[in-house]
Amino acid sequence: MYPSVRFHPDAVIEAAAGDKPAVLAAVADAMAGVYGLDREAVLDSLVEREALGSTGFGNGIAIPHSRMEGLERPLAAVIRLDGAVDFAAADAMPVDLVFGLLSPAQAGAEHLHALAAISRMVRGEDMRRALIEAPSTEALYALITNATDRDAA
Repeated sequence: MYPSVRFHPDAVIEAAAGDKPAVLAAVADAMAGVYGLDREAVLDSLVEREALGSTGFGNGIAIPHSRMEGLERPLAAVIRLDGAVDFAAADAMPVDLVFGLLSPAQAGAEHLHALAAISRMVRGEDMRRALIEAPSTEALYALITNATDRDAA
C-alpha cells in the first residue's frame, strides 16, 4: 500500500456496522486472518490505543492503529462498513470507512509516515466518495493501490 506498509487484497473487506468495539474486532479479525497474527493480541493493542483517544480521523473515516511487538513491517487493512458507526471523531461524524494499521513496536517514524499517507489519501472528498461507492472490495483495493502508487511516484 505504501512503500513500507504490507497490504494484502484479502485485507480489504466489508463488514456490518455494529458499534465501535465491533469495528475494532473486525479490524483484529482481518489482520489476524490475513497476516497470521494473534487476534486477541491485535484487538488488545487496538483497544489500548483507542483508550488514549479516538482514532476517528473525520469525514467518516477512522484509522485505528497501534504498534506491536513481533512485527517486521507495517501492515494495513481496510474495512468498508455497511452503515455508520459513532467513533467519537473530532468532527462528530459517524464512520463508515476504516483503515487499520499495525506497525512494529520500534517503528516510530515509519508508523507516523504510514498514518500520514493514509490521511493524505482519504482527505479529499472525491477519493472518499470513490472508496465508499466502489462496487466491490476488488475495486476498493484497486483504488487504494492506484492512489498509493501515484503518491509513491
